Amino acid sequence: MTEAAKPSADIHAYLAELEDIPGTRVYTAARARKGYHINQFAMSLMKGDNRERFKADERAYLDEWPISEEAKQALLKRDYNALLDMGGNVYFLSKLFSTDGLSFAEAVSTMTDMTFPEYRDMMLKGGRSPIGNRSIKGGY
Repeated sequence: MTEAAKPSADIHAYLAELEDIPGTRVYTAARARKGYHINQFAMSLMKGDNRERFKADERAYLDEWPISEEAKQALLKRDYNALLDMGGNVYFLSKLFSTDGLSFAEAVSTMTDMTFPEYRDMMLKGGRSPIGNRSIKGGY
């Protein structure tokens, strides 16, 4: 095993390396803790009565949750990239996509610089090329 291939004994250094993947937020335990209430809110939308209450007055429903104002604004704007940065989990946030009547693919296309048809076509052709998408600092 080469020196570069050896796993780091320092968990913090190892987890920091995960931040080097362009356009990717690896869902770590730290992110899970940070986004706990965002994700609990999203999971609440599994119940029809909660979806109806949320749709009737999104802000009032969000104010029932101990979520930061920054996260509430991101939820109201459906800024999914910001929510992922704040610890939101895409599979929990899918409850919000569904509440809005969006398919998973439609919703995640909003996290890219592509329209939904462009995103769908790219995925049908096998996804994004790994060239230029492996490392932020390494440029490859």
